[in-house]
Amino acid sequence: PRVAEPSRAAPPTARPERPYVDRDGRWLGHEGGPRDERYRADRPWPHGRFAGPIGAGHLHRLSGWDIGRHRFWFGTSLFLVGSADWNNVDDWDWNDDDVVLYDDPDHPGWYLAYNTRLGTYVHVEYDGPTQQ
Repeated sequence: PRVAEPSRAAPPTARPERPYVDRDGRWLGHEGGPRDERYRADRPWPHGRFAGPIGAGHLHRLSGWDIGRHRFWFGTSLFLVGSADWNNVDDWDWNDDDVVLYDDPDHPGWYLAYNTRLGTYVHVEYDGPTQQ
């Protein structure tokens, strides 16, 4: 089943050390809050903000992965995976998984991309539109 609400997601079955959303809707692995320097942006949203819908109920189907730049896309939008999270996306299906984007409440300029199949999430930055 495709789940859009993290609060209804099961913890990931593989690699539970990755950031995930538990059955009670708690975002585990994000406890560092605003003090986590890995996600401090000197210039938040350098490519603008994502103009599409975000939050619960807004699924986006992944359409590809650029391994050299550590970025993915869906529709006409590109997203860079934060370097601290690169090891947390090796089990994502870049041509079929659904993600839900959330504003990161602790780190301006970042979004949290929640993988509905795995119940895990990573920090991403909007990288602008794809070249049509």
